[in-house]
Amino acid sequence: MERVFLDANVMFSAAWSEDNGLLMLWTLSRVELITSLYAVNEARRNLIDREKRERLGRLLREVQIHEDPVQHERLFSDVELPEKDQPILAAAIDAGATHLLTGDKTHFGALYGLTIEGVLVLSPGSYLKGRG
Repeated sequence: MERVFLDANVMFSAAWSEDNGLLMLWTLSRVELITSLYAVNEARRNLIDREKRERLGRLLREVQIHEDPVQHERLFSDVELPEKDQPILAAAIDAGATHLLTGDKTHFGALYGLTIEGVLVLSPGSYLKGRG
């Protein structure tokens, strides 16, 4: 079973429209979708339209939401990430994720394809492509 951690931008994009390709993530077998309270709050904050926020709420019913972790100071002396993005990677590690899916190429792009503390960082498209 893969434990796939969703960054806020993935949930935001999935909630944006009913015919979004990211919704395939919710149909995959042998995949447990997980995220953090931090990521959920960020996605909610950025979805100002009521209909989209309700769609996000429906999607979250099938996502395991983990508490926000304490910071991994040692980890972030080795991995370059802006402070606002560190809780995402830390939460994925704390939640025991096998994958972290993020569309944030600006901050996570250099980590795409790398495994950090057991978590493989990928774009959602790369993950879905790998699933065949």
